[in-house]
Amino acid sequence: MSIHKSLNLGSGLSTARSVYTRRERLEILGESGDYVEGENPIGVRKVRTAFKTASKKQLKEAAKLVREEEAAVDAEAASAQRDVDAEFV
Repeated sequence: MSIHKSLNLGSGLSTARSVYTRRERLEILGESGDYVEGENPIGVRKVRTAFKTASKKQLKEAAKLVREEEAAVDAEAASAQRDVDAEFV
């Protein structure tokens, strides 16, 4: 009988953790001033480790907007250059 893949601990944690341990949280909250040394560490609020990344669709839309902005800047620069060239002719 084989072992279920979720029980295989040989490679360590395969997924990203969504929150820090209590010790890590106390260090982070202490740096930001939300926790003072000597307070009760039980019940300390959770701190996120990583935020969701953008989907492929969102990345494509962002890249499209950047290309459009670059095209507009290039067109404006070309128009300004034509105006300068027209003044000297």
